Amino acid sequence: MATSYDYEDGSYSTKQQHSDSSLESYDPNYVPDPVKSFVGHLYRHIREKNVYEIHQMYETSFQSLSERMFKDTPWPSVDAVAPYVDNDHVFCLLYREMWFRHLYARLSPTLKQRIDSWDNYCNLFQVVLHGVVNMQLPNQWLWDMIDEFVYQFQSFCQYRAKMKNKTEQEITLLKQFNQAWNVYGVLNYLQALVEKSQIIQILEKEKEGLEEFTSTDGYDYSGGSNVLKVLGYFSMIGLLRVHCLLGDYHTGLKCLRPIDITQQGVYTSVIGSHITTIYHYGFANLMLRRYVDAIQEFNKILLYIYKTKQYHQKSPQYEQILKKNEQMYALLAVSLCLCPQVKLVEETVNSQLREKYGDKMLKMQRYDDESFTLYDELFSYACPKFITPSAPSFEEPLVNYNQDAYRLQLKLFLYEVKQQQLLSGVRTYLKVYSTISLGKLANYLQVDEPTLRTILMTYKHKTHSVDSDGKIFSNADVDFFIDDEMIHVVESKPSKRYGDYFLRQIVKLEGVMTDVDRIKLE
Repeated sequence: MATSYDYEDGSYSTKQQHSDSSLESYDPNYVPDPVKSFVGHLYRHIREKNVYEIHQMYETSFQSLSERMFKDTPWPSVDAVAPYVDNDHVFCLLYREMWFRHLYARLSPTLKQRIDSWDNYCNLFQVVLHGVVNMQLPNQWLWDMIDEFVYQFQSFCQYRAKMKNKTEQEITLLKQFNQAWNVYGVLNYLQALVEKSQIIQILEKEKEGLEEFTSTDGYDYSGGSNVLKVLGYFSMIGLLRVHCLLGDYHTGLKCLRPIDITQQGVYTSVIGSHITTIYHYGFANLMLRRYVDAIQEFNKILLYIYKTKQYHQKSPQYEQILKKNEQMYALLAVSLCLCPQVKLVEETVNSQLREKYGDKMLKMQRYDDESFTLYDELFSYACPKFITPSAPSFEEPLVNYNQDAYRLQLKLFLYEVKQQQLLSGVRTYLKVYSTISLGKLANYLQVDEPTLRTILMTYKHKTHSVDSDGKIFSNADVDFFIDDEMIHVVESKPSKRYGDYFLRQIVKLEGVMTDVDRIKLE
């Protein structure tokens, strides 16, 4: 098993390196009995709309069969299994979607397979958008479809951007199938699912009590189908993710607006969807200097993962949960260094954060060369894997451009960090004084008064942001106003959280009572 750090994947990965011999012995037309049984039962459960059994087979049986029989080979081809499911067109599309997902997870797809997967998604979404889909599928599966669709788009963009070592055959295929994984095609499908599902109107009606969606987790208990509605819902999160990969944070957050992330919703019914939503929401807000929003949401999701991760240990998403958890701690560390609002962070999350990044955060607040290296390191580790969606130049010499988008975002981020450097000294003095004259502060900072006024204006600008409604709000824990050459400091007072304290004590008491119950009295 090879371990590598790849920008495309964004983490140390242990992808199974398949042996040539196992692939040579692979016969796509051979269907083992367990697979015949699996597809037969899954097909029957889908026809009967038995969501519980579908979920069990999708989450458990598919994973265990993959682990046992297809660890380093693909599953049997769709043509081979079709006779066991009455050659059902929609089921075959669903099976191929799982087939490609397994291929991406276990092996390295060829360019032709990447293109075939795009065609399969097009056919599947066309059926959902324009056909009559009379089935109920588990939210987990519907989320995985959108999640994998965006992941494969990202993966294709990274693959296509590495032009240096492309063979003539690959270049010919790229030219021939230049519409495969086209950025407009990806965005159009996601947007079409949102619009055709009328999910935005459904969520609006739900607020008025005229519709049920969140309360049923998106399922239709009146005999209808949940597929289009829930795919439309998850497509809003898919759009947020795609726009973050493109570096368009305003549009990404705009796409997510119909979902109220301050409340429980269908997005919290699937752990992967919950984490992806908050990770990209938090990152977009960080890049737009809405640090308070980013800190609050990172804090909530990290506390949630801390409390619930033990329940997901057997889940195929467990490694991804842990990876995103570490990345969000890194982003929280960055957010708190740029906007020191520790009062917004829960005690549990704060102690975990100090354990992981305490030393680095102290160094990052010094704004010297070492601190910029640390900002670079944490950003590079925790950022999304940015893409350049445009088609490559096929003229010689062929060059790799897969890191161009990442370098641009890193450059913009570090430029913002450097601008904050001026403000660290001002903030230190504002924390100490309740009033101070302009002349005295200028003397402390060793600048003249006109320069100090510029610095104070910069402080005001950098500690204020525009929210999604276009209103200006402050990120600062220390603010000020100037009256007659005197600076008057206004420090925000943290509201005391009695509720959190009592909740922690209740949990501790329950733990003590459980321990007491275990003690056998002699």
